[in-house]
Amino acid sequence: MTAQTETPGSVTAVYQVSGMSCGHCEGSVSSEIGEIAGVSSVKAVASTGEVTVVSVAPLDEAAVRAAVDEAGFEFVGKA
Repeated sequence: MTAQTETPGSVTAVYQVSGMSCGHCEGSVSSEIGEIAGVSSVKAVASTGEVTVVSVAPLDEAAVRAAVDEAGFEFVGKA
């Protein structure tokens, strides 16, 4: 058993996003990705560029890329 707070059947993915430099950036990215259907939580960390997403099923990478683009940042790929 892991220490993470995932619910059974959830999927966690970590993406790399460039251009985030502050809490506002983290909020913008989190907000846009959070609007994708099935996403239950998003945690963006500007200092590392990592965005951890928990969802009910694997996400379409194109949808994540579009959300990051909408927030004004560059989607690099899975971390």
